[in-house]
Amino acid sequence: MRIFVNKQENKMKARLNLTIDQSLLESMKVYAANRHTSVSELVETYFKRISRPAKRKNILHLVDQLSSPAIGQKANLKELFYEQQTEKYGF
Repeated sequence: MRIFVNKQENKMKARLNLTIDQSLLESMKVYAANRHTSVSELVETYFKRISRPAKRKNILHLVDQLSSPAIGQKANLKELFYEQQTEKYGF
């Protein structure tokens, strides 16, 4: 394993050997060239993306943050629904 210092970022970088299908490698070289980057930078960017924590919150965390409705445990939900609809639409 060779280790070298990137002078632009002053971060240690390590060399990584991958074994992938030859046709996939050729496709990735074309893809990288079209975007003016290297296959190494593509792999590094992908690894950074999948290893960082998700920015979006999980739906369960959002549901837990909702306030509880002001409805009693034994309330008739069907009746409350129709009362609200009557108030809202005047039926």
